Amino acid sequence: MDATGWALLAGGGFLAGVVNTLAGGGSLLTVPLMVSLGLPPTLANGTNRVGVLASSIASAWRFRRDGVSGLHGARRVVVPVLLGSVAGATLVAQLDNDHFQALFAVVMVALLVPTLRRPRVLRPRDESTPAWSRARTFAVFLAIGLYGGALQAGVGIFLIYALTHAGYDLVRANSIKVVVVAAFTSVALPIFVLEGQVDWLWGAVLALGFALGGLVGASVTVAGGDRLVRPMLALAVVALAGRMLGFY
Repeated sequence: MDATGWALLAGGGFLAGVVNTLAGGGSLLTVPLMVSLGLPPTLANGTNRVGVLASSIASAWRFRRDGVSGLHGARRVVVPVLLGSVAGATLVAQLDNDHFQALFAVVMVALLVPTLRRPRVLRPRDESTPAWSRARTFAVFLAIGLYGGALQAGVGIFLIYALTHAGYDLVRANSIKVVVVAAFTSVALPIFVLEGQVDWLWGAVLALGFALGGLVGASVTVAGGDRLVRPMLALAVVALAGRMLGFY
């Protein structure tokens, strides 16, 4: 790949890191970008996790430095997410390129309706809405981990939905989200490595952009608060829905 391609990869990683931290859905940019630059789809899906992990660690560190640590909140949900992530990554790593693309298309269509209804995530759960039971909470975060381990793209939006339903404001939800994503990506990535589905050179360039984007995204989130995160989350939802509808 020439210098322009590497620059596009790093720039795409930076933008995805910002978007992932502010809302979610950055992988909708980076996975298709890597495929368009010549990486096979299954390799792009695995390599993308290197960037996601770098971004999540960088943004979690930045949130903590800015006084909005997500570690405490993450402890409540990390076990089911990790279990789901291992299962999802193990299953999808067995697919060839054609079957992976078919799965991606089916999942995007299946998730279209709940995604189009996603604006409810812009509001924390109010007092009149009953909290989820422990069993339902475990099931929801297990499913999120399963999806995140398998496909990753848009998982941040689903995490924010679940966390805001639990009563967290959007800034706190984002700080918890990046810790959770870092945790489940750290267990999913080795599975893709063992299956030979990670290109480390591409991943290193992507990770540099992702990490810088994560730092910027965390700082902007804390400074801007809900008034900035709300429109960014809405934009991410529209982008995810557009991807599901096949507009790009």
